Amino acid sequence: MAKGKKSGPKGKKITLKMARNALRLTPEGKRRLDLSNMGIDTVPKCLLKLSDVEELDLSRNQLKKIPDFIGQMTSVHWLDLHSNYIQQLPKNIEQLDTLRHLNLSNNRINSSGLPAEIGNLRSLQTLNLGMNRLTTLPPSMAALSNLRELGLFDNQLTAIPEYIRALPNLKKINTTRNPIACAQGDKKDVKASEGLFLVREEDLCELCLEKYKEGRKRLNEQRFSDQSQKRGAFSGLITPNSTAQRNQELWR
Repeated sequence: MAKGKKSGPKGKKITLKMARNALRLTPEGKRRLDLSNMGIDTVPKCLLKLSDVEELDLSRNQLKKIPDFIGQMTSVHWLDLHSNYIQQLPKNIEQLDTLRHLNLSNNRINSSGLPAEIGNLRSLQTLNLGMNRLTTLPPSMAALSNLRELGLFDNQLTAIPEYIRALPNLKKINTTRNPIACAQGDKKDVKASEGLFLVREEDLCELCLEKYKEGRKRLNEQRFSDQSQKRGAFSGLITPNSTAQRNQELWR
């Protein structure tokens, strides 16, 4: 046996015939190419010969890089790359101008690996960037005017930029398990933004958690007060089960 370093296991090679056999028609009549969980470590260039693929699933593989020729697959409007080892997106991903759904969750993308060109995907409706290594988001994302759902969970974000909150069609954004804190310990009231999910208590900083509990207490007290007024006043008396009801409200 020749001396030298042992080469690691190579990923599975996908031929054009294999790719054609993996084509499926979705219930909606879309042509989907499912190459998920195939053990491949490179995107096969033969995919360019399948010019009518609308949905491409490359999830749960060993991909470390998205090739530049991905920009030539302009018929793709649904692209799933979750659970790979991808560190950055190519700049020419902007050429996928009809792309509506992009899943990049559970990869190794940091902020420098997310190019400004992602803001040119103007047709994008859902974008999943969860479980990566992002500390900031590119300002160019302010141009994603059709974006409806954004996944940012399990990253290293300390704040959600205002240009993300201001996206006109954004309905859902998941920011759980990020070290998001109240800016510089500011004691001002924290206002809720429409379209933002509430995170679990353990994901809040101490100040935010304190304000959340105070707000919940005020809300419960107001509800109890309103209910008491509707039932009528009983001078010097406690209405039946009022104490138990109040405690129950606080537990919720």
